[in-house]
Amino acid sequence: MTIPVKDKTGIAKMREACAIAATVLEQLKPLVRPGITTQDLEEAGRDWIARLGAKSACYGYQHGSRRYPAHTCISVNEEVVHGIPSFRRILRDGDIVSLDIVVEHDGFIGDNAVTVPVGTIPAIVQQLLRVTEEALRIGIAQAIVGNRIGDISHAVQQHVEANQFSVVRDMVGHGVGLSMHEEPQIPNFGRKNSGDKIKAGMTLAIEPMVNLGAYKTKMLSDGWTVVTADGSPSAHFEHTVLTTDKGPEILTIPRPVLSPVHALLAPAPVAASR
Repeated sequence: MTIPVKDKTGIAKMREACAIAATVLEQLKPLVRPGITTQDLEEAGRDWIARLGAKSACYGYQHGSRRYPAHTCISVNEEVVHGIPSFRRILRDGDIVSLDIVVEHDGFIGDNAVTVPVGTIPAIVQQLLRVTEEALRIGIAQAIVGNRIGDISHAVQQHVEANQFSVVRDMVGHGVGLSMHEEPQIPNFGRKNSGDKIKAGMTLAIEPMVNLGAYKTKMLSDGWTVVTADGSPSAHFEHTVLTTDKGPEILTIPRPVLSPVHALLAPAPVAASR
């Protein structure tokens, strides 16, 4: 299938959608702490998406006969992706939580994710998060016009496996634009010089999903939540990237926003003198 290439109008709209998605993610990160529920994060994410004039691309997303029931994907510990928020899932010290935000604005999609520690986490899990985020940066660096998709995949896999972790093979990155999932598929494993050639104007969601244990996964009975088969923790980091003749441009960059958290820390206004 043909990989969509965005024109100037499409790129401008992608920048806007991605900035919104990144801003929502930035607002959720400081809320993560022991004692909060994943539903609390869902409601904060839902409210921020609406406040910024966008819609959740996840809510009601249909896969087979199932529709996704939440505005965000919140995945804890062994949950790789697509965790459904719940008041029953209370975050505890030592957990890790993946926050995955996908929004639609003016017909275009912005997609990004980050995995955040809850309180103090074990050193090996800290390393898992670090290596996964590094793999994202290394993969993005290969999103160069003239390279091939396999160059991204290979770079991610090499870095992850050199650090004794495993890349998930059942879930992949993807093109993104007018829909959440466009061509090409971007596995986190593969061979150099394989796959489609990268051209300027592509918008790619690059998203390493990395397990502390083995790479195999399974689906829970809810039909959405993907977990590690061996119960080991999993990390997930994602950016939407525009390919240009000058190199890859990360689109999911948050805007400065005065959030309620920041507002509490801001100095009180000084009364005008009379």
